Amino acid sequence: MPNAMIATFARFGPAHVTAIALTLFVPLILAAITLLDDSGAIAHIIRFLFAAILVVNKIVGLALWARYEGCTVENLAPMHLCDWAEIAAVITLIFPNQWTYELSYFWSLGGTLLALLTPDLRYGFPHSLFVSFFTQHGGVIAAVLYMTLALGMRPTPMSIVRTLGWSAVYFGAAAVVNSTLGTNFGYLCAKPNQPSLMDYMAPWPFYLIQLGLLTIAFCMAYYFPFFLADQIWSH
Repeated sequence: MPNAMIATFARFGPAHVTAIALTLFVPLILAAITLLDDSGAIAHIIRFLFAAILVVNKIVGLALWARYEGCTVENLAPMHLCDWAEIAAVITLIFPNQWTYELSYFWSLGGTLLALLTPDLRYGFPHSLFVSFFTQHGGVIAAVLYMTLALGMRPTPMSIVRTLGWSAVYFGAAAVVNSTLGTNFGYLCAKPNQPSLMDYMAPWPFYLIQLGLLTIAFCMAYYFPFFLADQIWSH
């Protein structure tokens, strides 16, 4: 497709707003359907359907990125935090467990949600990369919301500690890959090309400290609803 025919991404345009709305409303509807089913069969089907969509879309997305942006490490290697969140979500969908759930919960709502709201993407709807990008990022968030609302999974205080520890592992691994291959995973070397929250942060390398503090703040904020619920129910 010639560049002149490629629609440019419009932040909070109709297509973007629709993608955000679907991310929020689809898991609500699916959770409501699941809670009405006493057999548990629907939950089983939906879990595996989510997992299949995420895996198939990832494979197709890699082919699309290679076609339109080239076969580079940065385009194809699963070293973005959103990739790790997706891996954790898929594992949890297939084999429900607390540890990968809490990682997918905090990483998707703390990182993938920002990517959904301020994507580092230049392709607009109906380009296939637009569809793949929002299927991945919206799908991960929708899956986590579904598991939380329909399956009763939730983070605990120790979830914050474990997530911060694994986040340190991620940032360390991304830093090693970046220094070795000249990539920018985790945006540790430069801010995104497209407008984002990081535009309001200090210049490199000082914004790395802010990213660390923001990670802690997001974990606390996304645990707070459960903390508040526990306090209410304990009285």
